[in-house]
Amino acid sequence: MKIRTLLSMVLLLAAGCAFAATAPVVPKTALAKSLIVVEGVQMPAWVERANGARDALTLGTLLSNKDRVITGPGARALLRLADGSLIRLGENGMLALDDLGQKKFQLKDVVTASLDVLSGAFRFTTQALTKFRGERDVKVRIVTITIGIRGTDLWGKADGTKDIACLIEGKVDVTRGDQAFTMDQPMSFYVALKDKPGEPVAPVPQEQLAKWAAETEIAAGAGALRKGGKWRVYLADASDQRAALKTYDQLRNAGYAAEIRPVTIESGINYRVRISNLGTQQEAAALGAKLKAQMGFAEPKVSK
Repeated sequence: MKIRTLLSMVLLLAAGCAFAATAPVVPKTALAKSLIVVEGVQMPAWVERANGARDALTLGTLLSNKDRVITGPGARALLRLADGSLIRLGENGMLALDDLGQKKFQLKDVVTASLDVLSGAFRFTTQALTKFRGERDVKVRIVTITIGIRGTDLWGKADGTKDIACLIEGKVDVTRGDQAFTMDQPMSFYVALKDKPGEPVAPVPQEQLAKWAAETEIAAGAGALRKGGKWRVYLADASDQRAALKTYDQLRNAGYAAEIRPVTIESGINYRVRISNLGTQQEAAALGAKLKAQMGFAEPKVSK
């Protein structure tokens, strides 16, 4: 985010406006267009927009066509599609979004999405308990594998040497080159080795599935942003706007969802740089300790 824009923003805040302390409310009209909303972030993580602009991935961010979600080491992202389906992305991942929309077909609402897993582990889970009564036209591509989703639970991964598709529940149509088949047996997986024929579909052991699933789950105690999180970690105080903005930019560029909170004190205005929406005091403390070690922040403070 450019300094000039931030300066204007901070000046507005100083005049009486303030950053929201919780994730922004997602308008129903936005969800009706099948935009994807960010519901959880284990940082560092970024969103890269269609115009090439990159910023830290933050709770409540609305994602749209041509956006890319990028995660760093140890990171995770939790996204929700308009129909309630959950999309999880593991560490060192990149997910490209396209064809997001909602259309009518034979009087039914049809949610559409193309999810391109360029790297990392990924999971798509249909939420059976949501009120969505329409249909889905969702396609997932894991580099060399294209998968048609029909209400299901699917895990996949692209690691540069092979592409993996693991069907946990439901049914999917799989295409790789001129090969096409249906996976309809839960707890089965398919591996496509780079520059080699794909391996036969085989059952996945429960122990292996548990390891794979952990690669896309937000870990407890890792300092993640969560929906409804009320804890914050304060990383810096500055009486000078530019000093606060420098810290803000440093954190956002590094994939951490920093905010600036102006506070009136006797000598004027103090600018506090913080990260909000952490689920527990322990989560906030863990994030503060991590950033102190990695980026040299003196004494992070935790509060609600």
